[in-house]
Amino acid sequence: MIYVFLADGFEIIEALAPVDMLGRAKLNVKTVGVTGKTVKSSGGIEVVADLELSQLSTDDLQMIILPGGMPGTINLEASETVQSYIDYCAENNIYIASICAAPSILAHKGLLNNKTATCFPSFADDLKNACYVAGGVRQDGKYITAAGAGVCIEFGLKCVEVLTDTQEAQSIKAAIQS
Repeated sequence: MIYVFLADGFEIIEALAPVDMLGRAKLNVKTVGVTGKTVKSSGGIEVVADLELSQLSTDDLQMIILPGGMPGTINLEASETVQSYIDYCAENNIYIASICAAPSILAHKGLLNNKTATCFPSFADDLKNACYVAGGVRQDGKYITAAGAGVCIEFGLKCVEVLTDTQEAQSIKAAIQS
């Protein structure tokens, strides 16, 4: 199972592009409403999440994804459930993918210390104990970070790659004409 956490103020393309890529790989991915079943994006678009927080389980958990956006990132970080899932993944060597402002959540917990990581440039100071690299998508162990909306397809494909293989990610990339 892959959970994509959605909190009011999330960046819609950073959440749904990875959902689309993972779905194309036929992986079991569900959106999770952190601030309710219906979640409003930073652009005001409402999305009905697949699951509510009370429906989550760590059974067969493969990855969690934290999209950026404001105040979505702040709302994710304020959620005890999101924090507990981050902790569970870190303790159990399960992938955590975050994009834009959301890598700051991991950095605040010390999870990116001495890890190669990226984020939206205005959050680079939050990654002061990471090996910050500007732009793109970065993977260091079980942590995948991305700079922002401009690389959300690449971010989604990296998530596919680590959960399946490079060939599957390349096949999807070719099919979408990326």
